[in-house]
Amino acid sequence: MTTKLVAQMTNQEHNQVSNQGMSQSPLVIKIGGAIMESTDAQISLFNTIKKLQKQNRNVVIVHGGGCVVDQQLAAAGFVSDKIDGLRVSSPEHMDIIVGALSGSVNKNLVSMASSCGISSIGLALHDGNMIKCVAADAKLGCVGIPQTNDHTTLEALMQAGNLVFISSIGSLANGQLVNVNADDAAVAISELIDAELVLLTDVAGVKGKDDEYLAELNNEQAQQLIDEGIINGGMIAKVRAAFAAATQLRRSIAVASWKTPEQLLLLQNGQVIGTRINP
Repeated sequence: MTTKLVAQMTNQEHNQVSNQGMSQSPLVIKIGGAIMESTDAQISLFNTIKKLQKQNRNVVIVHGGGCVVDQQLAAAGFVSDKIDGLRVSSPEHMDIIVGALSGSVNKNLVSMASSCGISSIGLALHDGNMIKCVAADAKLGCVGIPQTNDHTTLEALMQAGNLVFISSIGSLANGQLVNVNADDAAVAISELIDAELVLLTDVAGVKGKDDEYLAELNNEQAQQLIDEGIINGGMIAKVRAAFAAATQLRRSIAVASWKTPEQLLLLQNGQVIGTRINP
């Protein structure tokens, strides 16, 4: 057997191994809340993601940043209202909201990840025509509902070894920028690349009637807890987004805490973390 043929066979075997290693579905992680204000928490998360990448797991982070938006709106003299945990994005607020999410938050996250040795890129939902939005209920102002469109750009960036950060800013068909609920944005991105989804929040999962975190939750149980006021505020939108994702992706979704990011490594072994939202 010639040396050239041996080399070709070796390369083929290497490519097969590499392809097998990358065959697992990507992981979409949604972050928001207090993690945006904690450098240590971000570093801990990014160090965990580095370990996932070494195990050939592609990761995408979808983020909101309500606390930063609130601060910048307040500094400008604006008051922001919420309906069922969803921000009312008035037209006069949009420059600040876009600047906060796609500017300050997105670029600070990219910078922090880069400082941890991770090749990182920051995008908005409409970049590369990934996601198209339609207008939500007019009472919410400039808010969009995300719909999957084109995965080409995101797939190329992941395959090149990048950690991609996607802000929850999108656009309508007429070019108008809109704010998108970050949980809904994470669902859409998960659909786009057929990814596993974890919603990282300030708490370790969803609590039940006994004030203890639930290991699992189905739609009927969740609606009862919402009706009884046990699931309330922003958690309502989070749980509904998780059920939408679970139904659309036909797999369970995890709602877990960003305070213990190392638990994400358990997903590699098929273990359960946080509260699993079942379709």
